[in-house]
Amino acid sequence: MTDMHRSLTAAAFAFAAALAIAPNALSAQTVPPETDLRIYDIIDASSAERIEADIRTLAGFGTRNTLSDTTSTTRGIGAARRWIKSEMDRISADCGGCMEVFYQERVYDVRGESVNVVNVVGVIRGTVHPDRYVIMSGDIDSRASSTMDAETDAPGANDNASGMAGVIEAARILTQYDFPTSVVLVGLSGEEQGLWGGQNMAQIATDEGWDIVGVLNNDMIGNIEGINGVIENNTFRVFSEPFPITATEQEIRSYRIFGGEVDGPSRQIARYVDRITDQYFTNLDAIMIYRLDRFGRGGHHRPFNDAGFPAVRIMETNEQYERQHQNIRVEDGIEYGDVLEGVDFDFASRLTAVNATVLASLAWAPPQPQNVAIGGAVRPSTTLRWDPVDDPNLAGYKIYWRDTTSPQWTHSRYVGDVTEFTLEGMVIDNYLYGVASVGVSGHESLVVFPGERIR
Repeated sequence: MTDMHRSLTAAAFAFAAALAIAPNALSAQTVPPETDLRIYDIIDASSAERIEADIRTLAGFGTRNTLSDTTSTTRGIGAARRWIKSEMDRISADCGGCMEVFYQERVYDVRGESVNVVNVVGVIRGTVHPDRYVIMSGDIDSRASSTMDAETDAPGANDNASGMAGVIEAARILTQYDFPTSVVLVGLSGEEQGLWGGQNMAQIATDEGWDIVGVLNNDMIGNIEGINGVIENNTFRVFSEPFPITATEQEIRSYRIFGGEVDGPSRQIARYVDRITDQYFTNLDAIMIYRLDRFGRGGHHRPFNDAGFPAVRIMETNEQYERQHQNIRVEDGIEYGDVLEGVDFDFASRLTAVNATVLASLAWAPPQPQNVAIGGAVRPSTTLRWDPVDDPNLAGYKIYWRDTTSPQWTHSRYVGDVTEFTLEGMVIDNYLYGVASVGVSGHESLVVFPGERIR
């Protein structure tokens, strides 16, 4: 055998071997990974010590009532928001200016007086979809027993210095990464008087046509001792509306026919938070609450919902009402007031990590599929169809399904880069279905419930 024959034979064997392993190799390459190790780094980066320091600083302004002093350097809402902006500016400087930091302002009339309500906003601009946003919010302001009392001390250590400190810490963590989608970290003002800061931001988003994937509003993430006597640090609640209040009559009819009464975009965010927590966290569980908010009460996700944007409220499971909206005092042996002693900084750090991981996963994921349609009446199979997603990081799509009574998606199948797929042997009547986009790094969009029928 000549050297040339030996070379050709070796090449033929190599080619045959390559063909033999190619299907498995191709499969391994095209199916995205289930986890992203960067998420564990984000979780580990959340610092209880930094969060404690920030909560102490915020509580140290005495009161952050929306109507309080705006000129003092040490007390009142003005000093608090300037300190928050300075922290966000410093974080941005540390990453070479990777975060845009600015104020959002709007004047409201309060009993005949003009009050300037100011949000502090940080934007980590997306590299592929700069006008597409995932948002984490916390409230800057605090209150005493009276909403309009601008003088009495109201440290607001848990309500809501905990949420605001979480936003600042998430900014520190997430500015260490690049994201295709823009990440917004915002402190909202005027929550206690009327959700004013959220109203202003939602209006700006509407006027400027923001593509908001979802808003994670954090309001009280530091208390583990409930008025009910329960002490618990391994659960938290996610409140979400069932479907948008802005839904058209046609969309509502679609929900009724397709069974999507609890499958609006905000509910899908709640499921996403639950799934990410189950996937990446140990001894921590997200409890999905099928309510817009707590009974008879409100939070800063509400203005975004009112404007038609997906938004949820993230908070502790067990509230301590004696530490909310109370003048600091001792009465009948009971200590009232929202003070530092009522905050568990480790718990606040863990919930901050939940927010940061959800934001990162959504920001790394491709946009969700549009115009999802479903068909399968009187057939032994179910077909889903959707428009292709234009994204350089798209790997393909995943179909989800669950029993009609299940709160969470329980089954899924990755179907590759296709825009139509039939699940054989599955009767459409017995399950609810949805479709998500999947990126090459394994991160998924929100699940989209079908709103059209394949005829």
